[in-house]
Amino acid sequence: MTEIWPEHLLVGAVRFARPTGRFDDVLAFYRDDLCLPVIALWRDHDGYDGVVFGLPGTAVQMEITQHGTPPSVPEPNPENQLVLYLRGPGARDAVAARLAERGHQPVEAANPYWPRYGAVLFKDPDGWMVVLAPWVFGQEPAPGPSLGPVGPPDPPP
Repeated sequence: MTEIWPEHLLVGAVRFARPTGRFDDVLAFYRDDLCLPVIALWRDHDGYDGVVFGLPGTAVQMEITQHGTPPSVPEPNPENQLVLYLRGPGARDAVAARLAERGHQPVEAANPYWPRYGAVLFKDPDGWMVVLAPWVFGQEPAPGPSLGPVGPPDPPP
């Protein structure tokens, strides 16, 4: 597949944002447990609390906000995911071990794609899935179930 970016769309960074009803818990999970870098953090700015995490730098960002009285947020769909493509099984295992040491347990994937290629999933405090994939999509082939590296993976669903 060829990468073609529209000439008129001069994007310098991308930010995904979502609200939470559990700001302090979500902040602690991503900042303290997962160790994502915080590139901005504010409290009560025009009634909003917020944090922006770099994924991994500033070109791709995830923003979490809370406004006023925390809303009751229903359990998200298991396809609501933050996928972190890590550099190999050792990197995946190190992150999974850190999360386990901090009291988080892996969860079963709703989609069989992830365990087929060796990913481990955890839920954040809002119930969003954090997928720890042991390869870098678009740069490396996904590992086979037990055969080691194989051809190009199916595209993620």
